[in-house]
Amino acid sequence: METVTSADGTEIAFARTGSGPPLVLVHCASADHRVWELSDVRSTLAEDATVYAMDRRGRGGSGDAEEYEPEREFEDVAAVVESIDEPVTLLGHSAGGFYSSEAALRTDNLSGLVLYEPAMLVDEGSISDEDRTEMRSLLEAGELEQGYVFFLEEIAGWTSEEMDAFRSAPTWEEYVERFPTLLPKYARIPEYEFDPARFADVTTPTLLLTGSESPEWYHSAIEALDDALPNTRVVTFDGQGHAGPLTAPVRFTDEVLSFVSESH
Repeated sequence: METVTSADGTEIAFARTGSGPPLVLVHCASADHRVWELSDVRSTLAEDATVYAMDRRGRGGSGDAEEYEPEREFEDVAAVVESIDEPVTLLGHSAGGFYSSEAALRTDNLSGLVLYEPAMLVDEGSISDEDRTEMRSLLEAGELEQGYVFFLEEIAGWTSEEMDAFRSAPTWEEYVERFPTLLPKYARIPEYEFDPARFADVTTPTLLLTGSESPEWYHSAIEALDDALPNTRVVTFDGQGHAGPLTAPVRFTDEVLSFVSESH
């Protein structure tokens, strides 16, 4: 793992593989850079790109700070992008897509932006208080795996097929054990207020990816970004849900590499 120093002094780690145009990967909420190894996504992308798969702060090889602020994650992503000496395609999935969209406001070193269903709450009530309470009750009772599964299925909206694939991964038990420590970070995401005017000058070519079977709040985020960003294209993965990169890896990597080739 290599590291770069973020704006607040935190060391952010990333794994570099492959050769070709630079492609930075920002993983989803409860994972780390190894999630891209499932379904051979990272190795496939690395056949035609130099892949920088980062660990978000508090995960894998990256450091953390005592106090958590979502803005620091925006800066972390921007720091990795800025450390590369040529324009980068930035790819974020779920929470990683949210942080990547904000990082795009903090760097001029982008040739392209790919967002798969960024976890941005653009509508009030997208995630119910009842679901949050149920998840916390399970965790407080020591039912860590049940609480994690509840989060993925009921809040993040993973389908049964996606859950089967994720639970068979070698990282599953580790992700279960770590999940409760990440909850304070998730709790800050609903505080974010989406302001489309802030994105009006982000002319970077942007590919917005979504699954037809995903929860409506992800579709709302895609629609909001499509309206706000001036240079977008939306692609829907029919029959797929929120974990499309895992369950439809060929379609996903084909779309991403084609976009990298076009935008670099």
